[in-house]
Amino acid sequence: MKIVTLLENTSNRPGLAAARGLSLYVETAARKVLFDMGPDATFLENARTLGVDLSAVDTAVLSHGHSDHGGGLAAFCALNDKAKIYLRRQALGAYYAVLPGQEPNYIGLPETKALAERFVFTGDREDLGGGLTLFSGVEDHQSLRAVAPKLQERTGEGFRPDGFAHEQHLLVEEGGKAALLMGCGHLGIVNTLRAAEQRLGRRPDVVFGGFHLFELVPDSEEATRLIAATAEILAEGNTVYYTGHCTGDWAYARLHEVLGERLRPMDCGASAEL
Repeated sequence: MKIVTLLENTSNRPGLAAARGLSLYVETAARKVLFDMGPDATFLENARTLGVDLSAVDTAVLSHGHSDHGGGLAAFCALNDKAKIYLRRQALGAYYAVLPGQEPNYIGLPETKALAERFVFTGDREDLGGGLTLFSGVEDHQSLRAVAPKLQERTGEGFRPDGFAHEQHLLVEEGGKAALLMGCGHLGIVNTLRAAEQRLGRRPDVVFGGFHLFELVPDSEEATRLIAATAEILAEGNTVYYTGHCTGDWAYARLHEVLGERLRPMDCGASAEL
């Protein structure tokens, strides 16, 4: 199994462009998977530079309905005319960033009607075959995640806090190894990891994804408590974590103090082989 970061907020490799968003590629002996498509078509050029042929992808997954993960949907479909796109039906909702005194900012997916025939809507657990399992329904222990009040959904009755029912995660199993891929982990890396562990019967060997800690106020009481609790739980076992995107520099540095080399940057071109 090989996992490659096609696109992320940061790039330290010449020839790879960064953009705020995420796109990952997974290849096993049986499957070629694209997980998220970034905010635009930038991930396609990075894939070419990295020698990844996205026209050969047989399965595409959208982790949730935000544009920094699904803005490149149409670009991918133009390149690859066969792969089905697995997403939660709720990912087509109207999602906004709402800040006091400002106009609500739409952060949902671009128009998708032309792509509807490619979509497969997923339930709380979907076995895609070939060692691929999608799951959602993560139990939300709010003390173990960063609160994100600005993330909201517009309904017929107005705006309401986003409950992240549109979010899903991917487990990949091959040769006795297991990987967890998550987009932003809005409900918390610990909560998501525990949900993955329940489905696997153990912890995954590697995790790729954002931890959504970037909005914490550095060194505040809330942030210090959450990071300490998160680091303590992640330190259990031997899982290696690749993270970035929405994790934030301060949170990454604090977690690295505890996890050491088991916490690694998920910048453009980062890869792992299991």
